[in-house]
Amino acid sequence: MLLVLSEEQREHLGRLPGLGAAAAGELGRLAVELLRRGAAPRALEAAARKLDVSADAVQQGVEGLTYLLTESAKLMISETDFQDSVHVLGFSDELNKLLLQLYLDNRKEIRSILSELAPKLPSYHNLEWRLDVQLASRSLRQQIKPAVTLKLHLNQNGDQTAQVLQTDPSTLLHLIQQLERALGEMKTNHCRRIVRNMK
Repeated sequence: MLLVLSEEQREHLGRLPGLGAAAAGELGRLAVELLRRGAAPRALEAAARKLDVSADAVQQGVEGLTYLLTESAKLMISETDFQDSVHVLGFSDELNKLLLQLYLDNRKEIRSILSELAPKLPSYHNLEWRLDVQLASRSLRQQIKPAVTLKLHLNQNGDQTAQVLQTDPSTLLHLIQQLERALGEMKTNHCRRIVRNMK
């Protein structure tokens, strides 16, 4: 699978050949540090002074490399596909090899950083339900008013929480139909491809 880059990302990465292979290696190191520790404006300014280029050029180069590395690691692009994706940019063989080595050296670490940044969503643990039917009241002697009460137990970060929901049967049937449609949608090839790339 080839990585698709937008025009803006191509423009940011297009600054690398003008800086040279050594400077591109330095920007690659900064891009990995950016992923590890977050934004460091001082490091970007120091690199700009060291390489004798504008701070804007360094920042755009680092942003382009960060995108290239994170998307490649996220999609688990193979070595050949990464080379083909970078080859489209028209870089020299030396720069292509440098970028490939940077990707291969940091792929696992980038994936672990991205997995730590992913939100931890609650997961299903248990469901309790009860059907209540009001048959009459003081003002109305013959009425049927059903209500379904659900207690949903969730796990999140080792803690258990419970949510109590109450609805009427027609709304519950509509909710069940919508969930069944969503489950059916997950079986399509498009959704399978998206889920496979998210892992």
